[in-house]
Amino acid sequence: MSEVTIYHNPRCSKSRQTLELLKEKSIEPEVVEYLKTPPNAAELKDILNKLGLSADELMRKKEAIYKELGLAGVSDENELITAMVNNPKLIERPIVIKGDKAAIGRPPESVLDIL
Repeated sequence: MSEVTIYHNPRCSKSRQTLELLKEKSIEPEVVEYLKTPPNAAELKDILNKLGLSADELMRKKEAIYKELGLAGVSDENELITAMVNNPKLIERPIVIKGDKAAIGRPPESVLDIL
């Protein structure tokens, strides 16, 4: 298993740029296409812990499903995590993980801090 993992959406330009940046640094990450293989609740909690973020801070609030599910104003971490597990489109991307650290590749260079 690679020591670096990227939660990746190949249709997202920032995700593609971040993956390219890792490869330029001679890093071959484990690529998890999280829309096909979403993290479970425990994995998502672990990712949030590594990012130092709350579930609300990791959500893509402009996604239609966010409004459809009425998630604005929801503060229950478990409810938000369940929503992201069931609707992985809600998870901000890309997320790069190395050891006990993680970063969101927005901008892509922000992941360099954890490598």
